[in-house]
Amino acid sequence: MSGGVEPIALTSSKPSLNLHQNTTTTNLFSFQNLNAIALIIILASSGMVGVQDLSFVLLSFFYIFFFMSKLAFPPLSTTPDPPIFGAHTRLLIAYVSLGAIIGILLPVGYIVHGVLQGDKEGIKAAAPHVFLLASQIVMESVSFNGGYSLPIRVLVPVVYNSMRMYAILDWVKSEIMKRNEMGNDGISDKRLVVGISLAVVNLGFWGFNLFGFLLPFYLPKAFKKYYAFTDNDDKQS
Repeated sequence: MSGGVEPIALTSSKPSLNLHQNTTTTNLFSFQNLNAIALIIILASSGMVGVQDLSFVLLSFFYIFFFMSKLAFPPLSTTPDPPIFGAHTRLLIAYVSLGAIIGILLPVGYIVHGVLQGDKEGIKAAAPHVFLLASQIVMESVSFNGGYSLPIRVLVPVVYNSMRMYAILDWVKSEIMKRNEMGNDGISDKRLVVGISLAVVNLGFWGFNLFGFLLPFYLPKAFKKYYAFTDNDDKQS
């Protein structure tokens, strides 16, 4: 997930998912990241995730960290860049915690319940979003712990949030089609309502995160700080 502050571990006193913190970074092998890696492995090995999503994660890793970080946005200093939005506020912590519940916890519960109910279509529809969000958590942690520049750190959530919008749209379509089809044997009406509600809520939340926060606020601030530092270096030289 992302919102403009460094990664916060789920085990901290104020739990959240993977938005960003003040000056300390989360260890790559934190409880939060290990859970995300476990989700990635389980979903990928179970066949719930398509080849296109697996390819996207692999290609985006090399493109962002080995191409963009070297040619387009190299680090300008050995000192880690300061956080974009500074200290956390209660509102930001609540926003990140809500994203963790909506984006990870509830969909994982929905998938587990689907396994018990035999809802193969519901599982396959929800899995890509969870897989991509878990991959984003790990990628964000790498970007913060690897000493990458601000544009690279903001590129990860923007790219992944954009990709997940397609996955969530497919999830919404699948839930609507499943509800309209006859013969959903073994699948309760309550699960059908929960499935479409959860998909729509994720569409609204992550749509706002991308179009209402990342693109209009987080991205411009990151580039402004990056190029302001570049201009200062040019003047001093």
